Amino acid sequence: MKLVRFGAPGNERPGIVDASGGIRDLTGIISDIDGAALSPASLKKLASLDPATLPMAPAGARIGPCVGGIGKFICIGLNYADHAAETGAPIPAEPIIFMKATSAITGPNDVVEIPRGSKKTDWEVELGVVIGTTAKYVSEAEAMQHVAGYCVINDVSEREFQIERGGTWDKGKGCDTFGPIGPWLVTADEVKDPQNLRMWLDVDGKRYQDGSTKTMIFGIAKLVSYVSQFMSLQPGDVISTGTPPGVGMGQKPSPIYLKAGQTMRLGIEGLGEQRQTTVQA
Repeated sequence: MKLVRFGAPGNERPGIVDASGGIRDLTGIISDIDGAALSPASLKKLASLDPATLPMAPAGARIGPCVGGIGKFICIGLNYADHAAETGAPIPAEPIIFMKATSAITGPNDVVEIPRGSKKTDWEVELGVVIGTTAKYVSEAEAMQHVAGYCVINDVSEREFQIERGGTWDKGKGCDTFGPIGPWLVTADEVKDPQNLRMWLDVDGKRYQDGSTKTMIFGIAKLVSYVSQFMSLQPGDVISTGTPPGVGMGQKPSPIYLKAGQTMRLGIEGLGEQRQTTVQA
C-alpha cells in the first residue's frame, strides 16, 4: 500500500493511493497515518479495503508529510561509504546517531527555507524507515519485523551551523522546513529489497546525487537494532538512514550550496518523488 496525508498544514487527512494513482480519503476508517495506524492489525485492515469504494481527495490537494505525530526523527550520519569518501571522513566504526527536530518536518513539495545567516544550506536524499511496532533491545534478526514501511526524506542541512558553530550536528539539521517527508509511506510488503533502491536528487535540473541504498555501511536491520539499544523505537518514529554521494559540500573543485529561488527534485525507486522550491526565511 501507499499511504498518504493530504490537506492544509496541521489539518492533514489520511489517504490511500488507488490503482490509478489517485488519492482516496480514509477519514472515518482511521484518524491519521500515525503510530496507531501502523500496527500490523491496522495495516491488515487497510489492506483489505477496496480503495475504489472510498471518496476521492479534493483535486489538487496539498500532500503533507506521510507520517503524522512523529515522536522521534532519528538520523544516521555518514552511512554511505561513497559519501564518507567524498567528505574526507573515515568510515564510522558504529552508526552515528543524531536527532532532527520534529518542527523541521514538512510535506514533500512544500517550500524549503534558507535560514537567516545561512551560507551553506545543502541537500541530502535519504531513505526513511518508519517504525510500526515498539522496538527495544531488538536483535538484527528481529529488527525488520518492526518496520511498517519506507519513504523519501530530504535531510536538508546547514553545514556551517552543523560543523563550524560548535556543539553537535543538530543545530545545522533541525531548522524549520529541513525535513520534507513523503509523498507516500510505502508499506514494507511492497518494497522487495530496501537495500537495493536507486535514489537521486537534482537542483535546477542538474543531477547531483545518483546512488543506491546498496552502498549503505550499516543496513536497515542493523540500524533498527542498533538504535533500539539506546532508546526504544515507538510506532510512527522515523529513521533517516543516510545519503549517497553528491551533496553540495562534496562538490569539486569547490562546494555548491543552495540559495533562494532554486528547485530541488529528488526520489527513490518505488517510493515517489519530492519537489521543493527554496525561499529566504
